[in-house]
Amino acid sequence: MDPRPVHRHYRVLLLVLTFSTGIIDGICYLALDQVFTANMTGNVLILGMGLAGGQDVPTAGPLVALVAYVAGAGIAGYAFRNHPAGWHRTTTGLFAGVGVGVLAASVVAYVVGEPRGWRLLVVVAVLGVSMGVQAATARHLSVKDLTTTVVTSTLTGLAADYFQDSHGREAWVRRVSAVLALGAGAATGALVLRAGLEVALVVPGIIALGAALVGERYRRQDAGAARAARPVPSSGS
Repeated sequence: MDPRPVHRHYRVLLLVLTFSTGIIDGICYLALDQVFTANMTGNVLILGMGLAGGQDVPTAGPLVALVAYVAGAGIAGYAFRNHPAGWHRTTTGLFAGVGVGVLAASVVAYVVGEPRGWRLLVVVAVLGVSMGVQAATARHLSVKDLTTTVVTSTLTGLAADYFQDSHGREAWVRRVSAVLALGAGAATGALVLRAGLEVALVVPGIIALGAALVGERYRRQDAGAARAARPVPSSGS
């Protein structure tokens, strides 16, 4: 069980963002020359094969995505340099920034037209920065198994801990939910892409903005509850 009960109502939001990430990477892989903007493991593999001369394997897109992702994660890390783990106003701002970034990528895709050459790289860069910010922000929340961008470690823990019986049903549900959310998001991305790249990207952008707003509401409720629980100092006679 998560030792921090305050995180419980953020888990659903992180699952929603995991679903949104699946949409984005599904769209990117199908429409942006097999590039991922959230799954950096996939990009490293694609880049390695491309640099080795693999036939029809892209290199520019994965490289731009990697650099942009690291830059986004660095931005979030700098923003959190003086904050303890948890949801803060900065968290809300960064998740909202992710939504704005994805919507900006939608606008860029609409303006530049068919995503080829430098046009493709511009869209990839904007999405890469956004996903880097999201991943680092989710990491700062410190909710186990919910990184919003990858599920490799989640699957590892799901299988390994099953035989060790070291975690309860809650952890099992959390991990399975993360895997299903990412997969469902990828399927959704393939479906919404039929409406066009610029339209498809609006969906995860709105989801990220919604998650930020709901998270801010929870943060204020937690802050109010914490203030109400503080003992009132007695006044001296």
